[in-house]
This record gives sequence, C-alpha cells and structure tokens, in this order.
Amino acid sequence: MLEHGHNHYLILASLAVAVMSAFTGLSLTQGASAMGVAQRKLVVSMSAVALGSGIWSMHFVAMLGMTLPVSFHYDALVTMMSALVAILLTGIALLLVHFGKRTGLRITLAGVCVGVGILAMHYIGMSGIQDVKPVYSAFGIGVAIVASIVLCVVSFWISYGHRESRNILSGTLVFGISIVAVHFIAMAGTHFVKIDGAQSTGLWMSNEVLAFGVTLSSFVISGAFLLVGVTFAEGMRKSQNNVQSHQPVAEKTAADAPVARQSAVIRIPYESDGQTHFVQSDDVAAVQAEGRYTYLYHPSGRLFCPWSISAMETKLANTQFVKVHRSYLVNTHHVTSFERKKDNGVCFFESMAHLDHVTVSRSYLKQVRESLGV
Repeated sequence: MLEHGHNHYLILASLAVAVMSAFTGLSLTQGASAMGVAQRKLVVSMSAVALGSGIWSMHFVAMLGMTLPVSFHYDALVTMMSALVAILLTGIALLLVHFGKRTGLRITLAGVCVGVGILAMHYIGMSGIQDVKPVYSAFGIGVAIVASIVLCVVSFWISYGHRESRNILSGTLVFGISIVAVHFIAMAGTHFVKIDGAQSTGLWMSNEVLAFGVTLSSFVISGAFLLVGVTFAEGMRKSQNNVQSHQPVAEKTAADAPVARQSAVIRIPYESDGQTHFVQSDDVAAVQAEGRYTYLYHPSGRLFCPWSISAMETKLANTQFVKVHRSYLVNTHHVTSFERKKDNGVCFFESMAHLDHVTVSRSYLKQVRESLGV
C-alpha cells in the first residue's frame, strides 16, 4: 500500500470550484418554469454543463493535490468520460424538476440522479489513473453511496422545495459541500498500490496536462459564476425594491381602479395520475400555453390542463384573469407587485410556488395596468 495525502490549499480550491458551479447551475434555472419550452431546454442544458463540469473540476482539483510517493498519470479517454457522465446525469436530474409537474417524488429522484452522477464520475475518474491502482473497501464504497445520495437529495429539497433566492443560496452551499464531502469520504476508503511494469495504452495525460485542463475549466466556471451572480443580485435587489415601494395590488385596485373586474369562479380541469381533477379559478395564479394545452400555476404545483389557451381565455373572460402575453393569462388577485419597464412590464408573484414573475408584452401593457389599477 502507498501512503497518500492532500494539499490543503487545493482542498480549499476544490471547495470554491464546487460552490461556484453549484450556484451557477442552480441559479441559472430560477424562473425556468415560466419560460417557453425551447428557452427552458437551453437553460437546463447550460445548468447541466455548469453543475456536471463543476463536479468533474472539483474532483480533479482535489486529485492534483493528492500526493503519492510514485509518479502516475491519467488515461485521457476515461477522464473525459467521467466528465460526460457527470453532465448527463445532472441533466437528467434537472429535466425531472423543470419539465412536468414538480412533485416531492421528482425532487427526490433528481437528488438521487445527481448523487449517482457524483459517484459515477468519481469512480470512473479514479479508474483512469495509470501506473498505480486504486483499491477500495466495501465499507468505504457503501458509506460513499449513502452519503452522496442523502446529501444530494437534501440539497435538491432545499433548492427546489421553494424556488426563492434564499433557498437557492442555501442549496448552493449544501450542494457544494456535498460534492467535496463525497469525494473525500470515498477517498478515505481508498488505498493505492504500485503496478510494476505497467504498459500504458491509448492517449494519456500527465498531472501537468491535467492541471492545464482543470485550470481552464475552473476559469470558465469562475467567469460564469460572476456573470450569473451579478444577475442574481440585481434580481434580488429589484424584488426587494418592488416589495418596499409598491403597496399590494389588490389594495390599489380597490381604491384606484375605475372599473372593477367581475369575480366569477369556474372549475378548471387538470390531469394527474390518469385522472381528471378540478381546481377553482380564483386559486390559480397564472395560465401558460403549452402547444394545444396549458399549465396552471396553483399553490399545489404546476398542473397540466387539457384546455387550450384560446379556450381558457374564453372561459375566463368574466373572471379576474387578464392576458399579459400571447402565452400567458394572469390572475390579478395573485399579483403582489408590478414593475413598468421601458416598453413592457413584469408581474411578480412573491408566494406562488414555481412562479416568480411573468413578463407583460407591450401590446397588452395598457389593459394589464388598467386591470391592476396602476
């Protein structure tokens, strides 16, 4: 058995990389449920790359800090495969929570997928080490599996149980620490032995070449973290300003609106588990078009409705709903604040799960403002 240790400075660097990639990936998808399908696919793909490459970079930053009494190098193909596996499984996890109704089961499965992705990346990456052979204990593997899945499920519940800014920040810290913790828990159950007369096949990388690739990856992650962080901070600032500077829309409407909208309530169907259920229209915050169907934003989650957006607009004509975009109807009773921009506007929903805001297009801006009484 070969004695191995770690450079403490590179351990801290690996933690920084993990936290930055976690923040980038988790905050990029904030508000994605209110986007169109094409835009949501793009955002989810970018987030998967950020999280997956961050997991990979964290692992190899830490491995660069590992010291052994003998020299060793890496198989380039296996090293690349470890990165792709991390991105793929992270992408599957994000698809689970951003497409379809976000339930507790989906959030849990997403956490499990990421936990498996971290483990798969770790052990595939370790198998790429040449000249020395990693030897694992069954107990060490078992502890790593349990730790990875439990920590990732917890981080996803924190991040996706409620999609508010503070939840994303808390989830970022837990997820970043989880990546590092799983790595070193797995390493604690790993030993190395020297392989005498080993013959390397295929393309291989020295620690110096790997360091170049990891440095480049970490630089890109740092840049993405800064760009996303500026947008995230600006969004938090605007949200706080809107809460402080705007009185509740319902009060303004009652006091200032020249014409009160009717308050008829209708039953809207939605489908779940092979059955058709119903919700009251006054409990629905917004309706989003999705092809020939629609999604309802309800306190219980994002619900699939068989009605088209045109049918929905007709049936909700005598309610508090107003069209704000060709793909959106908004319940004015659930709008907590409104912001006027240069040529459009934004309706905010502070307490509605899966829905932060909806953009008001220029063509509907006047009627929306009249409905809100602003």
